[in-house]
Amino acid sequence: MKIHVLSPEVYNQIAAGEVIDRPYSVVKELVENAIDAGATEVTVEIEMGGKQLIRVTDNGVGIAKEDLANAFEPHATSKLTTAADLFGVTTLGFRGEALASIASVSKTKICSRVQGEDAFSLSSEGGVRGEVLPAAGAYGTQISVCELFFNTPARLKFLKSDAQEEGDIAGIVARFILSRPAIAFTLITNGKIKYRSFGDGLPAALAAIYGADILSHCYEIDADKHGIRLYGYIGDRNFSKSNRTYQSLFVNGRYVINQTVSSAVTNAYAGYLMKRQYPFYVLFLDIPPEIVDVNVHPNKADVRFADNQVIYGTVYSVISSVLDGNSRALEYLVDANRQQERAEEREEREKPAQQAEGVFAAPISPASKPAPAAKPAPAPQMTYAEAKKELEFQIPPQAGRVSVPPRGNWQLEMGVSQPTQKEVDVFEENKRSILEAEKKKQQQRIDPASLEFKGELFRTYLIYECGDDAYIVDQHAAHERLIYDRLREKAERREILSQSMLVPFILTVNPAEFAFLEKQLPVLRELGFDIDEFGTDTVKVSAVPSDLLNMDMAAFFDEILSSYESLRAIKLADLLKDKLASAACKAAVKGGDPLTEEEVKALLRRMNGDMGLKCPHGRPVAVHVARSEFEKLFKRII
Repeated sequence: MKIHVLSPEVYNQIAAGEVIDRPYSVVKELVENAIDAGATEVTVEIEMGGKQLIRVTDNGVGIAKEDLANAFEPHATSKLTTAADLFGVTTLGFRGEALASIASVSKTKICSRVQGEDAFSLSSEGGVRGEVLPAAGAYGTQISVCELFFNTPARLKFLKSDAQEEGDIAGIVARFILSRPAIAFTLITNGKIKYRSFGDGLPAALAAIYGADILSHCYEIDADKHGIRLYGYIGDRNFSKSNRTYQSLFVNGRYVINQTVSSAVTNAYAGYLMKRQYPFYVLFLDIPPEIVDVNVHPNKADVRFADNQVIYGTVYSVISSVLDGNSRALEYLVDANRQQERAEEREEREKPAQQAEGVFAAPISPASKPAPAAKPAPAPQMTYAEAKKELEFQIPPQAGRVSVPPRGNWQLEMGVSQPTQKEVDVFEENKRSILEAEKKKQQQRIDPASLEFKGELFRTYLIYECGDDAYIVDQHAAHERLIYDRLREKAERREILSQSMLVPFILTVNPAEFAFLEKQLPVLRELGFDIDEFGTDTVKVSAVPSDLLNMDMAAFFDEILSSYESLRAIKLADLLKDKLASAACKAAVKGGDPLTEEEVKALLRRMNGDMGLKCPHGRPVAVHVARSEFEKLFKRII
């Protein structure tokens, strides 16, 4: 077997497969570089979901002419010099892979200018680098990425639709706006401004992403516990969302999705959340860099903590204290009396981090700063061992035992095996099942003419006699099923009539949800909804199916958006089935309603003798009782 040394063109494309898998990955890497360069203003422009163009412009320190030539070299970085630096990473980027990977699968151009010098540019097409040339440009750096994956068509065809790619890019830019509230960001999609922040603080950043009223639904927290600082915003006990796209976690300023923290927050909210609802939060976790490993994921989407249990326990105890309203909550909640203190703390956090002593030693803070009168004196900082001992008494059983499966072949990791089975004739089995179901169905169908009406019980149950058998029919369940069948047939034949709403229903969502919902608009229109896009990340419903006029629109769309959480796909026919069932339930005759003789006959006639029917919610329409069962009750037979 001959071993080949791969050319730079090949190994850069291999690296690109891990680091740059989609347009949002390009945006993420370029914006991280802009932040690391000290930019206070960052503009992101995209066209066709980033497939045609991604341009990131910043006012950072820029790249000098002599360094520009190395910009597209693999593993070229200004952020690390030795392997030891990996254990104290404070920048967002550090591997030096991104630009080389991006350049290898696109047509890329860098134009940069440092203070006191002229601007210069460098281009690359599919990894083939050009020359450094004089250019015109403002201080800072502008990187344009055109025709992403133009030379790897197999990768290109697996990209999502423009709207979905745009939604994912908007989602990652939203996280940058939240994580760096002191930086002004602008996102422009196809020439239109989607997001704009002005670098005027976290509350304004939240309002820019989620709307001005979001703050009224949240608690602002700021906690220093076990050498860990946890601050940000969490939804109150009555505020939840139908999927996790409203959850943001920043570890030392880096957006990550971490199972340990996610489990801690979810368990803290467990007593307040309804089924299929998720907490809202924008949380910042600041911990000493030497106890967190950021080099565990190709695109730095996760981190590894030195001890998951301490991180879990800290997050859980702070958030559960706030939600439960116990005495410790006053230490963590931010009020007007702490505004100045928090501003000073933020300034202190932004200074270069100093080396802390011990694994979980407290971050350095101004020693001379007096505590406000309204705030209790902080407890002495614990050692790592003391923190673990205390947490053993605070965390519910098994709550802190969060395990994150290693990456790789999930089937092997989870112990999933492929058991050996006997050879089965699948077609023969299916045929047998169909015949048995049909036979059972025929056995449950009775000739309506053979049924003799004997009366009713409790104005709810209709009693029929047929030879030696009795049938007791639930009049509400029977009527509900018949109405449901009629509504469903109309829906399947597309004969649903729409009814205009007096006041249109307006739904505002985040970019990821909007992209998901946009795919469902044609199906919703087929079902009788008059629904259209209504501005950025907003849809307007002007008419609904006439049979569903009184349904809860907010709950209906909340259920649609909850499907984003699972497979990002939804069977609207199933959702419609639920709504039709609700409509049928409301329209059906109720238990306790008296029926005339003609209505009883009409109900039986429409059932067509089918005693095996079930209502749309699964309850039986009729119950069969043999004569022998009655005789057993009266001890006539044993």
